[in-house]
Amino acid sequence: MRTIPLIQFGFGGVGRAVVRRVMKARDEFEWRYGIQLQYVALCDSNGAAVEAQGISFGDLERAMAAKEAGRGLADTPIGYQHEGLLDIVDVAGVTGAIVIDVTASDETVPALQWALDKDYFAVLANKKPLAGSIASFRQLTDSDRLRYEATVGAGMPIIAALRQALIASNDHVRRIEGCFSGTLGFLTTGLQAGESYSALVRHAKQQGYTEPDPRDDLGGMDVARKALILARTMGWPLELSQIEVESLYPPELAAGSPADFLEAISALDEPFRARVAEAQAAGQTLRYVAALESGAAQVGLRAVPVDSPVGRLQGTDNLAAFYTDVYAPNPMVLQGRGAGVDGTAAGVLADIVSLALTDR
Repeated sequence: MRTIPLIQFGFGGVGRAVVRRVMKARDEFEWRYGIQLQYVALCDSNGAAVEAQGISFGDLERAMAAKEAGRGLADTPIGYQHEGLLDIVDVAGVTGAIVIDVTASDETVPALQWALDKDYFAVLANKKPLAGSIASFRQLTDSDRLRYEATVGAGMPIIAALRQALIASNDHVRRIEGCFSGTLGFLTTGLQAGESYSALVRHAKQQGYTEPDPRDDLGGMDVARKALILARTMGWPLELSQIEVESLYPPELAAGSPADFLEAISALDEPFRARVAEAQAAGQTLRYVAALESGAAQVGLRAVPVDSPVGRLQGTDNLAAFYTDVYAPNPMVLQGRGAGVDGTAAGVLADIVSLALTDR
């Protein structure tokens, strides 16, 4: 039996879902793989819990209950107020740890790089470290000790399909077309069904599909980061600024509070209704699409054929269609759950196991 130390940045919804999956899988992973996953460090934005001998499941349960009650890790018996991630990742006596980043911050990059330089491993659901400069992307991914499946498509094996089924088989990828936002999938399929833009955005906010400020989803930058990660995985030296991004709200609504924004968006109902009608008249439907081809990437609202892979997509599902030398004219298509913490946590755990089973 090998013990794999885990160090995790982030203890929000996704972070707690990862902890639960690790705990639930303990017995099966012990007999199936001969490994025991053991948390030695965990942190949120201000607090941390560190125990080189392993944080007990009981303490993990109590820490999760505290977070769900609105308290931080620093307010739990095992927690303290931390001053930086480097202190958390450098756990005395621990070797071969897997560092898990489920934050939404680019401030984790120095700690991730330190960990990789110390021959640790890393798993990311956080897109921002891989969407910085191309130099930073290459530095983080050069060692092949980092996995990042959950950065694109939550638990769907999009990165694995690209790296292992296509790139590794020397199948030239000519085009990738995908829908990588459950929130925007909910919006566009609702528009297709005749609902208003403003009602859909407000409903998505109420249901927790959007970020606290819906503009974080509607602006398209989250999808652009995912497109950038796919492009860089293929070896394209793109920067985020080179991706064409269409926002689903005008610049004049960028200022003000989220409440101000939700109050003002009824003015957008008619323009979106007109775009839907125009697409339907041409036998098409609207989808928020990321398209990568010939070294360039664009993300935006597109009119697509109703019977195309992205046109058939419904609700919050994500989809990636790979058009390659082998998969032509019909693409290789991956489709599945694209929203919710459990799908992302599943992708993170799969990457943890992949690294745990590598030759150390």
